[in-house]
Amino acid sequence: SLFVPVALAEDDDGEERVTMGADLTDRQREAVYQDFGIEEGSVTELSVTNREERSYLEGLVPDGKIGSVALSCIYIKTLPSGSGLTIELHNINYCTEDMYINALTTAGISDAQVIVSAPFPVSGTGALTGAYKAYEDITGNTLSSLAKSAGAEELVLTGELAEYIGSEDATKMIAELKSMLDKTQDMTDDEVRVEIKNLAEMYNVALTSAQVEQVLSLVRKLEGLDEDQLQQQLV
Repeated sequence: SLFVPVALAEDDDGEERVTMGADLTDRQREAVYQDFGIEEGSVTELSVTNREERSYLEGLVPDGKIGSVALSCIYIKTLPSGSGLTIELHNINYCTEDMYINALTTAGISDAQVIVSAPFPVSGTGALTGAYKAYEDITGNTLSSLAKSAGAEELVLTGELAEYIGSEDATKMIAELKSMLDKTQDMTDDEVRVEIKNLAEMYNVALTSAQVEQVLSLVRKLEGLDEDQLQQQLV
């Protein structure tokens, strides 16, 4: 497999980072730090620009969902191996906690406390970029680019499905697909399309042909990742 999760060194436990959207005003920054419950300056801060957010999301998300400014902020603290992910959201109106957990796990981030905040309600898709950046800064390792783009694609697609069938069913549907990757690897694209449509019927969702293609693209990306890791997530 192409994909090796980024293991945290023992001394990386308890490391903290903050990523702030580059376009926040001073007052908005203050409000976000209140959400994080920490003093500004007490934790190493990284800045995330709209251009960086676009690098993962362009082509996946309608431009309106990415916008032209970076406003999503992340606080991340690494936890001992096996702790899992905890997610807390403030002013995020599109992505759910489960969606972040799945996307971060797909990207190779497994044990951390994450708080996502924005100064007013935003979609939250851009926050993923901040989480990647903070985690890479802590570990000194680069997450696999395939894994990062798969994580972004998964977040966006689950969000789109959620608008039709609710976030819980959308998360379940994507999880079902992930549990079939050992089968889909040996299937033609057309065979996978049939599986996707069957699954959609089970969840009473009518997918457009464009959405079927998006799901197919995600499946093919996920197949390139580490299977054991994806399976662990489904437990």
